[in-house]
Amino acid sequence: MKAVLLDDNGVSIRDIPIPDVGEGDILVRMRACGLCGSDVEKVYGRYGVVSRRLGHEPSGEVVAVGSKVKDVRVGDRVFVHHHVPCYSCYYCNHEDYTMCEHYQRSNIEPCGLAELFLVPEWNVSRGGVIVLPEHVTFEEAAMIEPLACCIKALDASSITKGDSVAILGVGPAGIMHAMLAKLNGAEKVIAVDVNEFRLDFASRVGADISVNVSRDDPAEIARDSTGQVGVDIAIVATGNVNAVHTALKMVRRGGKVVLFGVPSKGTSMQLDLNHLFNNEIKIIPSLAASDHDTRKAFNLIASKKIDIARIITHRFRLDYAIEAIEHTHRASDAMKVIVRED
Repeated sequence: MKAVLLDDNGVSIRDIPIPDVGEGDILVRMRACGLCGSDVEKVYGRYGVVSRRLGHEPSGEVVAVGSKVKDVRVGDRVFVHHHVPCYSCYYCNHEDYTMCEHYQRSNIEPCGLAELFLVPEWNVSRGGVIVLPEHVTFEEAAMIEPLACCIKALDASSITKGDSVAILGVGPAGIMHAMLAKLNGAEKVIAVDVNEFRLDFASRVGADISVNVSRDDPAEIARDSTGQVGVDIAIVATGNVNAVHTALKMVRRGGKVVLFGVPSKGTSMQLDLNHLFNNEIKIIPSLAASDHDTRKAFNLIASKKIDIARIITHRFRLDYAIEAIEHTHRASDAMKVIVRED
């Protein structure tokens, strides 16, 4: 079978053996897999997580199940979450599921960008698989995991109706944050980026103000649009450290800055701690999502409360996955890029 693999020599599409299916495992034929900023960071940057697997947003059709599997059958259409915690350790008992030691260890084999991938018993038995209803497409299902990550971040911000929200970096994740903020009753959403295509896209999905940081001062616009107060919540949906500085200037006293975009390994910055302390600005990192968040994302997509398909702008066959990754990296005219089996 074909799989897209990353090693020290770069990305390549290779023929590798089909994984063996254990008693508690399932084998899935990939039908759609989204490309994420973390995939791009693994290829072009200095990603801070050990795994080099590409494609963690897959959906597909079950082609084989182990003898111990009870709730999933051959032919089922499924979404699969690549990381699943144990739900019994210290971190899980404190609802810090993505901090669980088992979370990063669990994964699909060999990756989501493959003709077939194995979902291990650990994931299957702990809620890492959702059987899809017929009205949810494979492409929509491939958006469940990234939407879940955004849901986790917004939940951490304790967003409430009437809040003002700035989103710095309106790529696919930033767009989902904008849609979710509006769904949660945000009164004002400010989109900040340098890419006019993405700023226009943000306006079409509900952003009230679009700010091109190369021309305008986001902090000044945030103050002007909020009665000189600043926004309640600033979501940094990019790994660019300058965006963190901008977010700290945009947020009001007592406001929150959510760190969502993946910074490169070794990234550092200087902070005026006196400013943070005196203004009680809260900095909240949010990493990935658990299956609690994926269930919320699935329900929003299945109920059509979020029109997630509108974010998808480009589709590539698996044979052209390398070109898909390059297109995602350029991002000049792309939002969400999906790799499909056909």
